Amino acid sequence: MNVANHSWVMEFVLLGLSSSKELQPLLFVIFSLLYLAILLGNFLIILTVTSDSRLHTPMYFLLANLSFIDICVASFATPKMIADLLFEHKTISFEACMAQIFCVHLFAGGEMVLLVSMAYDRYVAICKPLHYTTIMSWRVCITLVLIPWSIGFIHTISQLAFTVNLPFCGPNQVDSFFCDLPLVTKLACIDTYVVSLLIVADSGFLSMSSFLLLAVSYTVILITVRTRSSASMAKARSTLTAHITVVMLFFGPCIFIYVWPFSGYSLDKVLAVFYTIFTPILNPVIYTLRNKEMKAAMSKLKSRYLTRGQITAVIRNALILETK
Repeated sequence: MNVANHSWVMEFVLLGLSSSKELQPLLFVIFSLLYLAILLGNFLIILTVTSDSRLHTPMYFLLANLSFIDICVASFATPKMIADLLFEHKTISFEACMAQIFCVHLFAGGEMVLLVSMAYDRYVAICKPLHYTTIMSWRVCITLVLIPWSIGFIHTISQLAFTVNLPFCGPNQVDSFFCDLPLVTKLACIDTYVVSLLIVADSGFLSMSSFLLLAVSYTVILITVRTRSSASMAKARSTLTAHITVVMLFFGPCIFIYVWPFSGYSLDKVLAVFYTIFTPILNPVIYTLRNKEMKAAMSKLKSRYLTRGQITAVIRNALILETK
């Protein structure tokens, strides 16, 4: 197609979750509460890990970083989606659209690799317990956090390179609540079949390789603990159940959207909501409800702040009485 006679698209229209005006106020309330729960739940995990010295271990260090990435995953598009529910015209500039594509692949790609880092930590803790403190030094822990961010950055740059130079001169409606890469590329004025294949290959390689590494590591761990005591087996199963649940919740939607080529737009929209909103809110629940140390640390944190609040109230009342 000759694009010289067409005007360039300066903004995109996001069709959002629903076109029903009656439903949008209800969705606004629901997703506002969900987003608030995401922020509170994940910030609570970060605060608990940083404030309790007993949780200054590699496992909880990685968990706090997972909570931080979950906040990022939920925040790159959800606030705009919530705000758009109040407006009839849901537009986003071309630059902001590219920024959303950059963020979703940076954070989602980083989270995939971070889950592999967490699986490696559990592998060392369960399969090589005598060497755990030696292997999982703080230098190694920081490296296990920097690697996901580096791979996520490389991944998102490679994905954005496929899109940023495409000519957009025709339709500009994106059937989603954020600029999802497969949907945006379909709006280009040229045949994007090859570009779509490259995007699928890039995302598919990262998703499937991370998923296979996780599957292999968890299988090795389960085989290793079979020969140990029932108490060790029960503890390992409890830990792995939380990890495997998080992996399935996150990788399932991502694989269907970016790897499986036959999913429809309506299904893609539902899955996008799942991994950008529901997974970040489920992760804190999964890791705290199944972890006695986290629950104990949160109870201690709650008691500490309640005590401080009571002391502050007593001092404030005493000062009021003195002034009288």
